[in-house]
Amino acid sequence: MNEYQVAVREGRSGPTGLTAVAVAFKRALVSQLHPKMLAAVLLPFFIMLVGAIVLLWAFWTPLTEWLTTQSADWGILNTVDGWLVAIGLFSIKLYLIPLIAAGILLPMSGILGLVIAAVFIMPIVLGHLDKANYPGLRRNGHNATVLSAWNAAWVGGLFVLGWLVTMPLWLFPPFAVILPIFWWTFAITRMLRVDAVVEHANATERRHIWQRHNRQWWLIGLCLALVNLLPPAWLLMPVFSSLVFAHFGLEALRQHRLAGTPQ
Repeated sequence: MNEYQVAVREGRSGPTGLTAVAVAFKRALVSQLHPKMLAAVLLPFFIMLVGAIVLLWAFWTPLTEWLTTQSADWGILNTVDGWLVAIGLFSIKLYLIPLIAAGILLPMSGILGLVIAAVFIMPIVLGHLDKANYPGLRRNGHNATVLSAWNAAWVGGLFVLGWLVTMPLWLFPPFAVILPIFWWTFAITRMLRVDAVVEHANATERRHIWQRHNRQWWLIGLCLALVNLLPPAWLLMPVFSSLVFAHFGLEALRQHRLAGTPQ
């Protein structure tokens, strides 16, 4: 008898608050080590890799040329660049333009990997957790694929638009750190909290879980966004993020139903 079945039999509730977040990460780490979940890592990573190669191949030259042309009107940058060259140091544009281009193109492949994880990997994750951790949890969701795809599309689109529009603020030191964390937290949270429960919870249950645990959802997204800043973590992040959100969402739904809250 697993943990879920014991909880149902004894009528007890699970972890709450920050403890629930910690438990979700702990369970996700254990689940990530399962051979099926390790194999699932390959799909989003492959998509991100191919996406990055295609984007860099197709857009690197025109993008860097366009940025170089536009930089002619960047007064302060031109002043600093001219001063650095005049004293025999280096041209800041020589390094800044490629960095800006990479800052535009690489996140596009990253958000593509997250979309793939949300639409295609999350069902695999939920199927695995159904058997391994929550076999008694009924699936009451409807039109899950359509809702997941629509949510991934609008969140991904808003992420891309917001990322590009706010990039000029990166010239001011605090925003170069704050904005990437903000946008990745937004994308991860708004995308995966839907997919974590859309197959199991009906509309009423979803609204209750999202509202009641709003802070925990965003805290999970923030933690994952911070880890996402480390390139070595990119290989595991799409699947691991899905596992954390799925564990948290399914546990929250389990508690909601154990409490006898009307559905």
